[in-house]
Amino acid sequence: MQTNEAQAILERLIADAKAEGAEAADAVLFHSVSSGVSWRMGNLEDVERSEAADLGLRVLIGKRQASVSTTDHSAAGLQELAERCVAMAKAAPEDPWCGLAPAERLAKAPFPELDLGDFAEPSTDILKSRAAECEEAALAVKGIVNSSGAGAGYGEGWKWLMTSHGFFGQSGGSNHSVSVSVVGKDDNGMETDYDYDSKTHLSDLKSAAEVGKSAGERTVRRLSPKKLKSRTAPVIFDNRLASSLVSQLAGAANGAAITRGVSFLKNKMGEKIFADAINIIDDPHVPRGAGSRPFDGEGVANGRIDLIKNGVLTAWLLNSSQAAQLGLETNGRATRGTGGAPGSGSTNLTLQPGPLSFDGLLRDAKDALYLTDMFGPQVNPNTGDYSVGCSGFWVENGAIAYPVSEITIAGNILEMYAGLIPANDLEIRGSTNAPSVLVPAMTIAGD
Repeated sequence: MQTNEAQAILERLIADAKAEGAEAADAVLFHSVSSGVSWRMGNLEDVERSEAADLGLRVLIGKRQASVSTTDHSAAGLQELAERCVAMAKAAPEDPWCGLAPAERLAKAPFPELDLGDFAEPSTDILKSRAAECEEAALAVKGIVNSSGAGAGYGEGWKWLMTSHGFFGQSGGSNHSVSVSVVGKDDNGMETDYDYDSKTHLSDLKSAAEVGKSAGERTVRRLSPKKLKSRTAPVIFDNRLASSLVSQLAGAANGAAITRGVSFLKNKMGEKIFADAINIIDDPHVPRGAGSRPFDGEGVANGRIDLIKNGVLTAWLLNSSQAAQLGLETNGRATRGTGGAPGSGSTNLTLQPGPLSFDGLLRDAKDALYLTDMFGPQVNPNTGDYSVGCSGFWVENGAIAYPVSEITIAGNILEMYAGLIPANDLEIRGSTNAPSVLVPAMTIAGD
């Protein structure tokens, strides 16, 4: 879909909504393409490709609002959508905080050039070749006996947003990915692990062979795991897992959680949450960033936020409605889909690395649990109580000693944050990233 076509659709839809009685409105159009293959044990298992063009309208009448979505872009379809949405808004309960973003906060062209995609869709044969190469490299690792499957994919998407008070903007990006999961076996049983990579540009993507070899090696390292006795000990989160701790922070700092009062950070603004050296940055203008965008989901100009600065919580992640409820101003963190009012969230959220190498982190921990896999983290949103099932390696005298499994760790996430020590092994894998981190003490439940 071309921009002029998208703009014409949005203009027509908003005009129809106002003709039906809407006092204000905004509309968003998403056009996406995705393709992928699944490959297992040397054979093609599945090929998929899809395209979609989803349209969403929100109308406001006084302090009432409603949202409706459709895939019908015909003139009659747009008219029907506008009629239905306005009728719903008239019947909706009042929301004292609803409304469009303040006009003076809207982003203005030219928008930042963020280089968010190469838009080079590969053929099915190329995707098959990548998936096959990835699996072949994993199966070549000694000790690997089976594959759970490899995959290669591509996606691209465009978004056009228009408001009745003068904003129109477009953004878009692409994504290439490759992944594999394999099974290793020795005399004591079988273990499984995986690896993957995902980037906006093919030139930045790890080779399929590199991802496959890593998956195989990670799996073999896990063979013959032991069980640990229950204890309290330091815990190291691998950089592939440490981002989950940053995601929990983002969820607790989300304006929706704060306005509802269901966040362990609700009374922590301006307080020290981490050690002095810790900084966590949210930046929507990172070139080629997985979460980058030139404006937010309400059309508001966005920019970098130091969510945690020198250990101190300095901001919430807010859209304009949430900001109004809190007596603050939006900081350009609105998100938007085709259904419902804008939400809020982070963009490229990164825990900045520390000075220690990963090996230095191991040495500082001495005897510790090093986590490389976990499932089902549970966090109480009000208290921050944290628990998760996991597996990994036991560290003795600052060196990895042997694999361990069937473990649960528990603690309080605010206490974990307070003592957290980051390494310098940051690797950008998505929109939320962190280096490996050391938590000085957690409860470990084993045998």
